[in-house]
Amino acid sequence: MSNLVDITSDNQFSSLISKKDAVIVLDFWAPWAEPCKQMNDVIAELAGKFSSLQFLKIEAENFADISEEYEIAAVPTVIVLKGGKIVERVEGAKAAEVTNVVAKHAKGVSGTKATGDADVKPAKDLNSRLKELIESANVMVFIKGTPSQPRCGFTRQLIDILAEQQVKYSSFNILMDEEVRQGLKAYSNWPTYPQMYVKGELIGGLDIVKELVASGELKETIEEAS
Repeated sequence: MSNLVDITSDNQFSSLISKKDAVIVLDFWAPWAEPCKQMNDVIAELAGKFSSLQFLKIEAENFADISEEYEIAAVPTVIVLKGGKIVERVEGAKAAEVTNVVAKHAKGVSGTKATGDADVKPAKDLNSRLKELIESANVMVFIKGTPSQPRCGFTRQLIDILAEQQVKYSSFNILMDEEVRQGLKAYSNWPTYPQMYVKGELIGGLDIVKELVASGELKETIEEAS
C-alpha cells in the first residue's frame, strides 16, 4: 500500500491513524486554495523521500469532524502525529518548515530494525556536499521548486530566461533540503535564491543573470566555461 493516501472516509482515517508509535503526517487542504496545490506537491515529494512514514491527505471541508478534531482554522495545515498525539503543526504553505519538521521526525523511523550508533555513517561535511552539488553540472541553478513547477516568481523568471537562451542546466530544489538552503547562503556569501553557478563559480541571482542577458554576456560566459 502507498504511504501517501487520499482519505475517502472517516473510518479509513481512524484505521490509518490507529497504528501504535507510527509517525503520520496529515495534510489538510482544499481544492479552491491555490497554496494547497504547492503544499500537496511538497507532501508528495516528501512521501517519496520518507517511505517509512505515513502521509494522509484530507480535504478539510469534506471531513468536518476530522477538521474540527484537529482544530483546522485554515488550509493548508500540516500536522505530524506520533503515537496518535500531535507533535508538530505548520499552518500555511511553508514548504521549508514542513520539510524540516518531517525530516526531523523521520529520524530513527525505519521499516527495518534500528541500527546502533556504531553502524551509522557520519554525515558528509556540508561544505564538501555543497561543493559537490555546485560542480555536478556545467551550469547549476539552486531554485525554489523545480523547472516544471517553480515555487516563486524569481525562480520562474530564471527558468524562462534559461529556456529562451537555450541554456542546458541542472537544478536543485532548495525547498526540499533546509541544510543546503541555509548552508549555501553562507558558503557563497549570497543571501537570496535563485542562485546560478557556471563551472563551479557563482554567477549570481536573477538580477545578475538579467544583466548578462541584456549585455549579451550570458552565452559568452557559459561558452568560455565549457
